[in-house]
Amino acid sequence: MAYGDRKSERVDFERGIPVYIMGIDGTWRRDCMMIDVSQTGARLCVEGSLEGLDLKEFFLLLSSTGVAFRRCQMVRVASDQIGVKFLARDKAERKSLKRPSTKEAV
Repeated sequence: MAYGDRKSERVDFERGIPVYIMGIDGTWRRDCMMIDVSQTGARLCVEGSLEGLDLKEFFLLLSSTGVAFRRCQMVRVASDQIGVKFLARDKAERKSLKRPSTKEAV
């Protein structure tokens, strides 16, 4: 059975994948288990209380060092699980991350 309306196909993890959520300003961090993920969002099981956390915009850290991350926004909450959508990067940021093409490098 689906968990809410889906715009893209989800990948379910039987045991969950350990991840973290962290405030944009780095003042808070929580351990989570990623239950499922798609190109547009994920479902997380959060350890600890969500009370007092700014979940309007935060980071989903896919590694303990924070090297792999996505900027997120909470879209739903049900008990200890939250649904998040991934926020798009700015166009300027995307351009700076792109590698130069072979035509540009020559």
